Amino acid sequence: MISRRDFFTAAAAAALLSNSGVGGLAALAKAQKLTQESLLRFDPLGTVTLLHFSDLHAQLMPIYFREPSTNFGVGADRGLPPHLTEQAFLDYFKITTGTAEAYALSAEDFVALARTYGRMGGMDRMATLVKAIRATRGEGNVLLLDGGDATQGSWSSLQTKGEDMVRAVSQLGIDAMTGHWEFTYGAARVMEIVKNAPFAFLAQNVRTIDWQEPVFAGRKIFEKGGSKIAVIGQALPMTPIANPRWMIPNWEFGIREESMQKQVNDARAEGADVVVVLSHNGFDVDRKMAGRVKGIDVLLTAHTHDAMPAPVKVGNTLLIASGSHCKFLSRLDLEVKDKKVTGYRYALIPVFADAITPDPEMAKLVDEVRKPFVGELNRHIGDADTLLFRRGNFDGTLDDMICQAMIAERDVEIALSPGFRWGASLLPGDPITFESIANATAITYPNCYRQTMTGTQIKGMLEDVADNIFNPDPYFQSGGDTVRTGGLRYEIDISQPVGSRITNMTHLKTGNPIEASKGYTVSGWASVKQGTEGPPIWEVVEKHVKRLGAVRIEPTNAVKVTGT
Repeated sequence: MISRRDFFTAAAAAALLSNSGVGGLAALAKAQKLTQESLLRFDPLGTVTLLHFSDLHAQLMPIYFREPSTNFGVGADRGLPPHLTEQAFLDYFKITTGTAEAYALSAEDFVALARTYGRMGGMDRMATLVKAIRATRGEGNVLLLDGGDATQGSWSSLQTKGEDMVRAVSQLGIDAMTGHWEFTYGAARVMEIVKNAPFAFLAQNVRTIDWQEPVFAGRKIFEKGGSKIAVIGQALPMTPIANPRWMIPNWEFGIREESMQKQVNDARAEGADVVVVLSHNGFDVDRKMAGRVKGIDVLLTAHTHDAMPAPVKVGNTLLIASGSHCKFLSRLDLEVKDKKVTGYRYALIPVFADAITPDPEMAKLVDEVRKPFVGELNRHIGDADTLLFRRGNFDGTLDDMICQAMIAERDVEIALSPGFRWGASLLPGDPITFESIANATAITYPNCYRQTMTGTQIKGMLEDVADNIFNPDPYFQSGGDTVRTGGLRYEIDISQPVGSRITNMTHLKTGNPIEASKGYTVSGWASVKQGTEGPPIWEVVEKHVKRLGAVRIEPTNAVKVTGT
C-alpha cells in the first residue's frame, strides 16, 4: 500500500503540477508554475540515483497519449494500483482534477487538458532532463536504465530495424536495457544490436532450446556513488506466445523464478550493495515476483505501460512503474549504508514537451534519423473528427477505426485487431498523417488476412485472449489488452474461469446471435502464424481513411463487462 507520506515526499515535483491553469501552457510557464526547473526540482538523498524509462515504442517526437479509462485487476490485484483509472486513480493518489498531473496520469477530461498542457515526450526533451540530473547529481552517481520496447512502434524504426532508436538511446547514455518487441526483428538482428551496442542488454530468463544455455548476460554490476549496483535483466516471459515464435525459433523464455533468485544470491555474493531488477514482466507479474524472490531492493517494471506517481512497496522491495511513450522519467535516489538500502526518495517526472528546452544534440540526431522518411510520414491522409485513442482493456476509438477499415476494405463481417497498448492519440481536428497510422500499426508481421471462422472458433479465440489478461494468477498473464472486435457484440464476465467468460455474442449488422457452427468472414492482422498472407494493415487503414476524409468514431459499447 502506498502511504500519503510516501507520495508527497517522494514526488517533489508533483505539488508544483497541481495548479490548474487558464490560457494554456504558455501562461503557466510565464507564471513559473510549470517550468523545466520545477519539473526537475528534487531534494537529493544519498549518493546513488537510478533513472528509468520504459516502453518508448520508438517515439522520438512529442505526442499525445491518453492513459487507459479501463484497467481491471483480478484475484489478489483487484482494486489495487495500477488497476484504478480516471477519478478513482486521482482520488487514490490525492491528485487534483484538472491539473497538469491529472492530465499526464489519467484519461479524465483528456481532450480539454491536452489542449491546455500540450504534447508530452520527445527524446530531445528526455535528453535535457537526463543531462540536467547528471550535471547536478554527478555522472558517477547516476545509472540510466531502459525497461525495453524501445525499438518498435514507428515507421522509421520499422524501416531501420530499430537502428534509429538504438542510436537515440545510445546517445542518451543508457547503461542497460532488456527487451520484448525488440525480438520481433528476429534473432539475428537482436544479436547484431547486442554485439554493437555501447550498453548492456540483460535478460536472465532467455535460454537456448537445445542446451538451455543463456543467450544474453543475466546481470551486470555497476559502481555508482561508491556502491556496487547489480542490475538483473528480465525479458518478457511470454514473448514466443505474444509474438511470432518463428522469429526466434531457437530461444525459450519464461519467468524462471528460481533462476532469478540465484541471480540475486550470486550478485550479493559478488559484493553487490544494491540489487535492481530491470524487468519487462508487467506490473502484476512483478508484484508477485517481488513477494517471492528475496533480496531485490528495487524492481523496475515495464510492459503494461503503467505510470505510477509513487513506488509500491512489496516486503523490502520497491516496485517502480515509469509509464510509456517517453511521457515520464523516473528518478529514485537511494541512501546506501553498510551494504544495504537505508532510505529512498522518488519522483515520476512528466515530460511536458512545451515546458522543456530540447537538447540540441539529441534534436540533431532525431532530425537525422527521421530525414529519409519525413516525406512519407507527413502525407496527409484524412482528419480526426473525434478523439482517437488506443488504451483500455476492451476498446479504443483508434482500434475501432482499424476494425472499420478491415470490414470495409476486406469485405468481411467481423474484424479482429490485437490489443496493443502502443500508438499515439489524436485530438479532434488533428490531421491523420501516414505517421499517425504507422504509429499504431508498424510491426514486422503486419499482413491483414481474410478467412472464414466459425462461431465456436471466434469464441475460443476471445476466451484465450481473455485468460491471458484476466487469469487470477499473474504468472499466467501475458499482458496486453483484449483483442478489439468490429461487427461483433459480446458480454464478458472477467471473474469466471477460462471457457466461461464470453457469452451472448451477436453479429451487429444483422442483430442475430453468433451461431457456433456457422462460418463468418473475418479479417485481422498481426497473426503470429508464419506465412500469413494479405496486404499490410497500414495500407488497409490508409485506403479507408482516405476514402472517408474525416473520421468520426463514437464509442461502440460493443463489450459488456461484468464480474469487476
